[in-house]
Amino acid sequence: MDNRTEIIREVKKVLEFYQALGFEYLPVKLENSFQNTERRTQNTENPPSPPFAKGGMGGFVSELQTQYAELNKESALKALREEIGDCKRCRLSGGRKNIVFGAGDPDAKIMFIGEGPGREEDIQAKPFVGDAGTVLTNLIKKMGLQRENVYIANVVKCRPPLNRDPEEDEIASCSPFLVRQIEIIMPRVIVALGRISAHYLTGSKIPITRLRGAFHEYRGIPVMPTFHPAYLLRNPKDKWLTWEDAQKVLEKLKCSRNL
Repeated sequence: MDNRTEIIREVKKVLEFYQALGFEYLPVKLENSFQNTERRTQNTENPPSPPFAKGGMGGFVSELQTQYAELNKESALKALREEIGDCKRCRLSGGRKNIVFGAGDPDAKIMFIGEGPGREEDIQAKPFVGDAGTVLTNLIKKMGLQRENVYIANVVKCRPPLNRDPEEDEIASCSPFLVRQIEIIMPRVIVALGRISAHYLTGSKIPITRLRGAFHEYRGIPVMPTFHPAYLLRNPKDKWLTWEDAQKVLEKLKCSRNL
């Protein structure tokens, strides 16, 4: 129990240090700090064998780190939403009803990113809740997950008029907020839904029919481009191709857990 108290004391010191520097949240992993604390504790003359957590001392440290990271990410996303405010940074603000920020697990391992809200999304202020959202939800369930297990966002947060493609200046105004979301959530894999999202995240202008099916990278994060759910509503025969992409995503996650 003394060793547990020491770890808590060390964690408290770290948090107080950053608080004194003016940090309100820390969207970073603190693995090294926790590992160093654990290493110092395990090198004492009387190594502990506490029953207080699964996996002993390592289990406690991991659990503490996970709980802190989840709370930290949630507060960081809230702060980002507050920063966006009643956004007027581009012309899309003139025709929207609601900003569609994003939804899901702040600590999600998979992040789905589309291009922009549609009519239903604009009304409900939630991503992918219309007919295309039903297709995406079914895909997520087929992957053995629930919407609550993943995070869903778009390149732009306001609905383009008549669901047209967002223009380059609109993407330039809004995409920095998506970048911040990715930095906070730190997913293990990103699924780019459709051409706009895939082109933005990969930097490629290759047609989605050729871009999909293979992993690319966004700032070190694997990105799987695939068809947008709205496309699959018009072309249901291609759903099996999207399922192939989803299976590769699941395999990538499985491999990352084994590293």
